[in-house]
Amino acid sequence: FLVFKEYCSTLCDEPVPQLKFYEEIKRFEKLETDEERWKVGKEIYDQFIMKELLSNSHTYSERAIESVKKHLSKYNPNNPKNSLPSALFEPYKKEICDLLRGRIFDKFIESEKYTRFCQWKNFELNIQLTMNDFSVHRIIGRGGFGEVYGCRKADTGKMYAMKCLDKKRIKMKQGETLALNERIMLSLVSTGEEGCPFIVCMTYAFHTTDKLCFILDLMNGGDLHYHLSQHGVFSEKEVKFYAAEIILGLEHMHLRSIVYRDLKPANILLDEHGHVRISDLGLACDFSKKKPHASVGTHGYMAPEVLAKGVAYDSSADWFSFGCMLYKLLKGHSPFRQHKTKDKQEIDKMTMTMAIELPETMTNEMRTLLEGLLQRDVDKRLGCMGRIAEEVKEHPFFKDVDWKQVYLLKLTPPLIPPRGEVNAADAFDIGNFDEDDTKGIKLSEADQELYKNFPIVISERWQQEITETVFDTVNQETDKIELKRRAKFKQNNIYDDEKTSDLILQGQLKKNTGTFGFSWQIRYTKLYPNRLELHYEKGDKDPEK
Repeated sequence: FLVFKEYCSTLCDEPVPQLKFYEEIKRFEKLETDEERWKVGKEIYDQFIMKELLSNSHTYSERAIESVKKHLSKYNPNNPKNSLPSALFEPYKKEICDLLRGRIFDKFIESEKYTRFCQWKNFELNIQLTMNDFSVHRIIGRGGFGEVYGCRKADTGKMYAMKCLDKKRIKMKQGETLALNERIMLSLVSTGEEGCPFIVCMTYAFHTTDKLCFILDLMNGGDLHYHLSQHGVFSEKEVKFYAAEIILGLEHMHLRSIVYRDLKPANILLDEHGHVRISDLGLACDFSKKKPHASVGTHGYMAPEVLAKGVAYDSSADWFSFGCMLYKLLKGHSPFRQHKTKDKQEIDKMTMTMAIELPETMTNEMRTLLEGLLQRDVDKRLGCMGRIAEEVKEHPFFKDVDWKQVYLLKLTPPLIPPRGEVNAADAFDIGNFDEDDTKGIKLSEADQELYKNFPIVISERWQQEITETVFDTVNQETDKIELKRRAKFKQNNIYDDEKTSDLILQGQLKKNTGTFGFSWQIRYTKLYPNRLELHYEKGDKDPEK
């Protein structure tokens, strides 16, 4: 899109109006309130529709015009039935895309900008990551199958978290299904036009002979369990902030038919500014085709239907766990660990039968929220009566919350993690695995075959990484190299027949491994319908075919 937009800006003094119109529509679609939609929608109508209608330059259909006019004229802020839909400009969006796919896009395909796009796409499609592509820093966490480290990607300098799972330990614990499931769940929540700002998403996955590696968003602010131990219990106002961001993370998963199944303070990570994300999707499950019935999760947070043997459940389980977690942040312990018992069976029994005691010191809004979330009867539980997250968001406890501001990360976090510190346990306290545990475990060819489809690059997130770091610099440097090489090739008459030939595409296509020096531009490549020519730099008139 950026390359196409850059090309369009060269066609006239201002960017192509259709493209600007399209971007404004996309901005409109992200607005949440009718008030915002009315204001921005009116601005779009005046600038891109009415202005062109008055000058007789409006090239869109009567159907599109009438559809927008109808909704804008009927809008009444006091009547919910006449609200403005986010798809208000949908007819225009389709027609704009049709226009841009026509003559303008045909010219784009013939341009050098399209050649540049193909070079970037070629680079993306040929990414094969190894440990050598990362500078690995200190350990920041450990789980059942492996460790998490801070790391820096060598070519762009982008910081990430690297989660490494030991294949032998996975085999020993028969955890192959769990490991592969985590890769699938992370792909589902990380793919899309925009990742969720409240879930730790994945950008890459790759594997070595002995490790499965997830490259994830780096959250260097510690987790809520750590901060609970350092800070002490949180106030209702502080809990409201964390609850609001977590709700949006759960909503993102539930709309994709994913139940998280392990909501607890230790799995809620803070970024450097204090905003939170849900992490570790190892137990998450897709319930779109078949509801799960396995009893998995952390004791003291598992819903009654999860503990009940053979009972199918869906996103309902997460709302019960959410209630348990809020209680823990407020009181310092799970509602079902009031007697400090560590016996898992006793905790499960309390979850199924114990009457929950809510302190008198809690506000009425907080009490009713927890009562709604901790309902044992799923049909009466908040978030489980047909409108999922909306039911929770509309509870009186959140009456003063501006959900648009929450989504845009505009609210001030109650706790800002100390800068320059690693907000996690010391590496010594995190410890290491005992290598003797897996000494007798051998990985067979069949074991390795299980992971043949494990590697992945999340295209949108890779593109975001590139545009944030090296995109402009690499393009500028490559343009300079391209101009110099074109001048040399022209002296050797390589381009003489291009205007009348059947040349489809040309550009530097051969790539080398390593960081972004674009040393991959060794030969100039010319693609014809029936052949591919590779020209050497010294003006070889007999190219390799």
